[in-house]
Amino acid sequence: MTVRIVTDSTCDLPAETVARYGIHVIPLYINAGNQGYLDGIDISRVEFYTRLPFFSTHPSTAVPSTERFVAAYNALADEGANEVLSIHISSTLSGVLNVATVAAQETTSTRVIVFDSRQLSLGTGFLVETAARMAAAGSSVDEILPTLNDQVTRSRVFAALDTLEFLKRSGRMNRYMVGLATLLQIKPIMTMQDGKPGSERVRTRDHALKRVVEMLAAAGKLERVAMVHTHASREVLAQLRSMAAHLLPQGTILSVDITPVIGAHIGPGAVGFAIVQASNNQVIQGE
Repeated sequence: MTVRIVTDSTCDLPAETVARYGIHVIPLYINAGNQGYLDGIDISRVEFYTRLPFFSTHPSTAVPSTERFVAAYNALADEGANEVLSIHISSTLSGVLNVATVAAQETTSTRVIVFDSRQLSLGTGFLVETAARMAAAGSSVDEILPTLNDQVTRSRVFAALDTLEFLKRSGRMNRYMVGLATLLQIKPIMTMQDGKPGSERVRTRDHALKRVVEMLAAAGKLERVAMVHTHASREVLAQLRSMAAHLLPQGTILSVDITPVIGAHIGPGAVGFAIVQASNNQVIQGE
């Protein structure tokens, strides 16, 4: 039994992990004015966030076509895949899952199962990595799915935004509210858990970072943890890492730029964590 894993570019997994397990990543589209980009191919995360404040038209995003997914599934079947597990960003945030589901129904070359990660960024990425590791060890899709469903319930992503400006530009918040929040130094904290996006509002950047650390502490023992950010400065990343040092494993932890598909709305400078809480007798990563 050969199982292959498909995901989309919002999963934020490092290229080394993708290559190690032969994960097939389908890029989403980023459109700015008359220019279209394939996420992670035509434009890097660093370039996107550097240019984001200066785009004359605020970027929009789009999902790949059904045909693009069918082609990916058929290609993996040609490579010998008996089953394909296609894991994608939460259906509450994007239409990717719907497109993948239609494509799976149209694919006859192999069995395709589509899975809603109910997460974003490395919340999705950690699920993809778990599935790929199990597939490499010989597990079938039916054996992988219960593990993923359990991990979803223990997955969290939370990050403090640096500005509300890009929520305004993307139409997620009106100009009056942005102006008032800026005057009051409001820093929103965005959260994602089991397919449910949420938010909190705190005053000042320092209080926002403190609240992020409180969320990390409240999670208890961790199976996985990584820093996620939208091209935040080294100083801010170092500050958050220092504040959370007593909660983090020793040594280097993964730190990644969040997909532009989300970053176009929350803007540069956001910083936080993607975590998987430990279950039963598991202990924090690195112990």
